[in-house]
Amino acid sequence: MAKYRRRNTPAFTMLAWFGLILFTGLILIGLYTLEEPLMVKGYYLMGTIGVIISSFTVAKVVRDNQEDDEYTKQNNDM
Repeated sequence: MAKYRRRNTPAFTMLAWFGLILFTGLILIGLYTLEEPLMVKGYYLMGTIGVIISSFTVAKVVRDNQEDDEYTKQNNDM
């Protein structure tokens, strides 16, 4: 039986979450200090949230498809 090995180190995982939180915070600070009407700020905020959610979704889909390809290849080789 093969030993399971994690794909990412804890430091890399922490770096990824830190980057997401840091840059999301910077965007929110920028929106707060932006001297535009609330409608413009809301538009930018909506776009930012959409990009963040889409990034997570695309990353998950790519990972899942890659795992499915590996699983299919392993089962076809048997």
